[in-house]
Amino acid sequence: MTKNNKIKVLFRHRSMEMGGVEKVVLSMLNNLNKEKFEMTICLNMNQGELRNEIPEHVRKTYLTDGREDLSENSLIQKVQLAKRKLRLQKALKNPSVAQKILGDNYDVEIAPTYAAFSAVLNSLNKNSKKIGWFHSDITLPKLQPLVPEILKQIPQFDYFIFGSQQTKDILIKTYPDLKIPENQVILNAIPIEELKQKSLAFKPELPNKPVFVSVARLHSRKGFHKLMDAHAKLLKDGFDHHIIVIGDGEEMENLKKQSENLGVTNSFQLLGSSMNPYPHVKNADFFILPSESESWPLIIADSLILQKPIISTNVGGIPEMIEHEKTGYLINYETDEMYESMKKFITDPQFVSQIKENLKNIEKQFDNQKIFDAVENIIINLSKK
Repeated sequence: MTKNNKIKVLFRHRSMEMGGVEKVVLSMLNNLNKEKFEMTICLNMNQGELRNEIPEHVRKTYLTDGREDLSENSLIQKVQLAKRKLRLQKALKNPSVAQKILGDNYDVEIAPTYAAFSAVLNSLNKNSKKIGWFHSDITLPKLQPLVPEILKQIPQFDYFIFGSQQTKDILIKTYPDLKIPENQVILNAIPIEELKQKSLAFKPELPNKPVFVSVARLHSRKGFHKLMDAHAKLLKDGFDHHIIVIGDGEEMENLKKQSENLGVTNSFQLLGSSMNPYPHVKNADFFILPSESESWPLIIADSLILQKPIISTNVGGIPEMIEHEKTGYLINYETDEMYESMKKFITDPQFVSQIKENLKNIEKQFDNQKIFDAVENIIINLSKK
């Protein structure tokens, strides 16, 4: 602890690109009691749209510069990226690199995602209590190369937080003999009033037809390639509508090529990343999330609070958030089901009106203070042990 008896808390994270985990981290940094905790975040790379959103009372350190700080000269940038990669590899192998930058010891160290497990567990500060936070479906195919290491790491934490009940249940079901530390399911907090204000920041120009919006990083597991196929089929069958996707990522070029091949470049808009996607969510007719896997996606909660009828794949913690045919519509990760559900929303206004009616009191479902209190109690109790 510090001289003023504050508990010293360190968050380790890769970077601050726009994403669900990054928003969880910011939520904690902004809302954990700064009279009780002295907080630091250490990023591998000072990179991403949210890197300047870290509150002033939180100390920010980083191992390397972000892309934003590199030279615009392509040759120089290649050299800088190579040097950065070597430095990150060195830091991964040698915890003293981070310790030298931090120059301090902490009471509690937190890994907000499995990508930071090694950094926290390999900390040179052996007296700190370690918290692991897990938001992923352990059975996700793309996660499998990392699973053996994750399973070794989980029992090493002093406390473990799951981002949804489904995340915990599927881990226990898949690996019933795994020794999980003391743990708790803690959902992600939603800044309700801030969200509402941001949704009023501007009014986007939308076409005069049914508009679906989606917000997510553009990775293959987000299912936008399937959504585009369903979209093209709906247009071919005479169901006019428009889709807006807000987000950036590795799938952008593939999706652009697919849209050209399908002839839907004008009706399937890829807007790229945005610091404030909420005016689009508020003003569109519907929200759709076609993901193959999720944990407890904040954007679903955001869309519910903005009282937007939602179509979503029935994955992760989403069924803990949406009641099928009451507050939204749940589907399997199949192009045909995306097609049929969108067709229903386009052609059945009475059904959509009933969902909107059911969403009027949805805010009661989200209790932010309970979430922050739970995390604070975990940190305080651990620091006493």
